[in-house]
Amino acid sequence: MESVILQIAARHMRPLLIILSLVVLYRGHNEPGGGFIGGLMLGAAYILYAMAFGVAKTQNRFVFSPLNLTALGLLIAVVSGIPALFAGDTFMTGEWITLFADTVAELKLGTPLIFDVGVYLAVAGMLMLVMFSIMEE
Repeated sequence: MESVILQIAARHMRPLLIILSLVVLYRGHNEPGGGFIGGLMLGAAYILYAMAFGVAKTQNRFVFSPLNLTALGLLIAVVSGIPALFAGDTFMTGEWITLFADTVAELKLGTPLIFDVGVYLAVAGMLMLVMFSIMEE
């Protein structure tokens, strides 16, 4: 059964939820929960879209399948620990670089953000994988 109201809401809410999930991901890289909560929000955006338009149409919007997205996220999370080994620290120790140090817009980036991106993708992929499987039955 198609709901026009749900389709309109999903069409407008999906981009907003995706943008908000990216804000939470970036803001949370120095605080706990950025990647996990952002991944839940990204997954929720696509689940809402799947509820309105169906799983098949939603999966056509992806470059990666939810399973591949989960695997990519896990790979990124594990690889984020390797730069610490090159710096002589233990695995998964945070390493930081400062971009634009001589300007007003100084930006510090580090391996915790890369780890959070991996968690973000893994959580979103797994949530979509489980929910799409349930919705298809």
